[in-house]
Amino acid sequence: MAVATSNIPNIYKPYLMRIEKVTVEAPGVRTFRLVFTNPEEAEKFTFQAGQFAEYSSFGDGESTFCIASSPTRKGYVECTFRQAGRVTSGLASKDVGDVIGFRGPYGNTFPLEAWEGKNIVFVAGGIALPPMRCVIWNVLDLRDKYKDVTILYGARTVADLVYKDELAEWDARPDVRLVTTVDPGGETPDWKGQIGFVPAVVEKAAPSAENSIAVVCGPPIMIKFTLPVLSKLGFKPENIFTTLENRMKCGVGKCGRCNVGKTYVCKDGPVFTFAQVKELPPEY
Repeated sequence: MAVATSNIPNIYKPYLMRIEKVTVEAPGVRTFRLVFTNPEEAEKFTFQAGQFAEYSSFGDGESTFCIASSPTRKGYVECTFRQAGRVTSGLASKDVGDVIGFRGPYGNTFPLEAWEGKNIVFVAGGIALPPMRCVIWNVLDLRDKYKDVTILYGARTVADLVYKDELAEWDARPDVRLVTTVDPGGETPDWKGQIGFVPAVVEKAAPSAENSIAVVCGPPIMIKFTLPVLSKLGFKPENIFTTLENRMKCGVGKCGRCNVGKTYVCKDGPVFTFAQVKELPPEY
């Protein structure tokens, strides 16, 4: 018997999104603010902090990025990406008014409800701040639900820091502790932040582990040396979260590119605790 397929949705069909705003964050790094071309799709669309999507430049392909805006901000979604290959170069060539594809949201989420009443410590390096931006703004937009908020962010140079306007905004808030740092030699004459690598700056800042959650995202070498520091400060692996979005391709568990042992990052993640990461096979 033939199976009717007319009512089966095409999981690879993207939404059409118009670029409403382009922000150059750092050399080769852009943020797009995207709005739906179809108002009915916009009305029905929802997502949660930590989820990701596939963004396509028609004719070039698609790439996986987190949704960098917060679900508390309605009417648009944002993504931040570094120009690095064919797809991201295609996206980087777009401007306000152009239309791109958006497929998602996919993946699990940061358990924000379980974090209510706790201190939140964000530790990010370089281009890894975008995956955290979504949850940072989600927490700040619901600020009365959380206790102390600490954001520690580092980049190779001052020029490489992303979201500079938002960093200034967070720094000015009395209910946020912001610590920024650049690698030795990456400072400018007017730089007022720290100078040093992220793990050392985390140890110096010494955020309390009591009743606290840590969210860590950055280059593998940064994470490798930051985890022992957080452990020394008293953070338990089950209270440290990260996102592994860079391991994904199709987003729906079909291509196998993101599987690590029995784990599919796109379906079981991308958000994991470090207790879960420690259980992944050695090839990770």
